[in-house]
Amino acid sequence: MTAPRSPPPAGPTRSAAAGATGSAPSQSARAACSAPDTGASAVCSAPGTSADAACSAHGPGERGADLECQNAHSAVVLLGLALQAILRPPPQKLCGSPGGPPLTSPRIKLRDGRYLAYREDGVQKDKARYKIITVHVFDSTKDFPLPVSKLDMGKSDPNPKRHVKSEALDIEELVDQLGLGQKFYVLGASMGGYSVWGCLQLAGAAMVVPIINYWWPSLTAELSRQAFKRLVVPEQRTLWIAHNIPSLLYLWMTQRWFPSSAAAMHHPEIFSKHDMEVLQKMMAMSKTIENKSRQQGIYESIHRDLLVAFGSWEFDPMNITNPFPQNEGSVHIWQGYEDRLVLVEQQRYISKKLPWIKYHEVPECGHMFMLVDGWTNRILKALLLGEEPLDV
Repeated sequence: MTAPRSPPPAGPTRSAAAGATGSAPSQSARAACSAPDTGASAVCSAPGTSADAACSAHGPGERGADLECQNAHSAVVLLGLALQAILRPPPQKLCGSPGGPPLTSPRIKLRDGRYLAYREDGVQKDKARYKIITVHVFDSTKDFPLPVSKLDMGKSDPNPKRHVKSEALDIEELVDQLGLGQKFYVLGASMGGYSVWGCLQLAGAAMVVPIINYWWPSLTAELSRQAFKRLVVPEQRTLWIAHNIPSLLYLWMTQRWFPSSAAAMHHPEIFSKHDMEVLQKMMAMSKTIENKSRQQGIYESIHRDLLVAFGSWEFDPMNITNPFPQNEGSVHIWQGYEDRLVLVEQQRYISKKLPWIKYHEVPECGHMFMLVDGWTNRILKALLLGEEPLDV
């Protein structure tokens, strides 16, 4: 495995999952993987020769060889079906469907028929001076304690066609249907940052330790390579597969021979000293919040996040021009200096390429600093009121 190279070759990264896997070059071999009774022949017969001809070519008294050939056909078909079963994610368990999780949250119906769950906190929206949409972090839902509304993963219908811009369209529909008006703000933390990049034409936006795609064309090859090498090895492997062989991600994430995503497994190596202190404070909280992010299936939740965030984007964020040339709004990035998941060197590079972004680097803090010590209030005051914290 090698570190990312820049720029990557153009082209889609989300391939059809199991259909192309286990296929032989011939058309009938492809049919063999999907239907055991049709076309299994060509898998073990020579090109242009049917399985019947191959197996009936034995003379009288050679039934043993005939049976051996038929067994070989069956084995190949079973292997193809097994590969499909391994590579293809199980069916989704939609909220409110038979056997699926119960519906417990308000939802809106989107134009494509999906339902999007949300939670409202704070002042009633018709009286609120500031309206903020937040996009939650990796492997999380709207039920985690952030004091603003947020898009939900656990109770929203999955979007198999999800990409960076579709997230922005979902946010736009949510704003319209909730009647939030023309002026609102967007806040995205960690994995939620990629959704914010797609909708900066707003009143303002803040991204807290937002993920960075190592294959963005404008990142230098050396910077991407060095940053990638500093990730723990399981995370390197996971992100490499998500970008280069997306059809194998489900298999990689569910196998048990090698450690997969360190973030999904909450591996201790990804946490800084400050992150561990934050986790201890959160564990000491009296209220326990059940994480329902995976209740509809892991593929359309955490796996899909990885595929979208580290696949090929429809645009290069570093080609975005200043959305607020008259200072009618602002865009902020907040980064912990000790962060081991999103490295500070990359955020510095982005802030230099996009000088209109207000960059805040928090010393002695890691990936989770937003959750403690009043940092959420500081971030919101900087976004809404322009108040800059003195210690950053």
